[in-house]
Amino acid sequence: MTLEFVWRLLFAFGCGVAIGVERQLRQRTAGLRTITLVTSGACLFVSLGMLMGNGITQIAAYVVSGVGFLGGGVIMRDKGSIQGINTAATLWCAAAVGVLSGTGYFAPAVAGTLVVLATNTVLRELSRAINAAPVANADVVRDYELSVVCREADEVHIRAVLSNAMYSEPLSFQSLTSQDCDGQPPRVQVTATCRTHPKDQARIEQVASRISMERGVSSVSWSAKEAEPAPE
Repeated sequence: MTLEFVWRLLFAFGCGVAIGVERQLRQRTAGLRTITLVTSGACLFVSLGMLMGNGITQIAAYVVSGVGFLGGGVIMRDKGSIQGINTAATLWCAAAVGVLSGTGYFAPAVAGTLVVLATNTVLRELSRAINAAPVANADVVRDYELSVVCREADEVHIRAVLSNAMYSEPLSFQSLTSQDCDGQPPRVQVTATCRTHPKDQARIEQVASRISMERGVSSVSWSAKEAEPAPE
């Protein structure tokens, strides 16, 4: 029994080292030692239950609860974003590998280790490739501002042209404002705000080109604001 216990502990230790090395190379909060301690500790608790004849399932549930508190300690909020969720999930999976090792299910423990490593390496590159895709492929919307500087006498006409252009594209028309400009002759800046999917950004340029040909227009410009998730 003692030899079997040592073998299971060493097996859990080896699986923890395999997972922990990858985490340590990436300088994560929970690195080599933390991951190895989680797998070894989970194995020890389950092995203790087997040695004492207590329910393994109940002890495994306690292990999961304990790792939950440990995982909560590595999750942090930084400037509105959540950091450390992947590390916490890795700790959770490492505990599962330790439980499998402690109960003698070595093949599932190896499979679990390989899955964790594949998730943190292969899928990492896939997620980076997805994140590097053009924003037009994402489910987002973006606010655009289209500004037109025209003669004061043509303000009403330009406002009407802008409104009609926004509705005809169609674009989600948000607001239309006017502001006096310094200098002579008197001029007015008319600013239209709309919201649309980034893939339809070319429509904004079409509207700007159309407005630039109107009489009394001296300049036309447009800009995009930060993208945000589209509403469900």
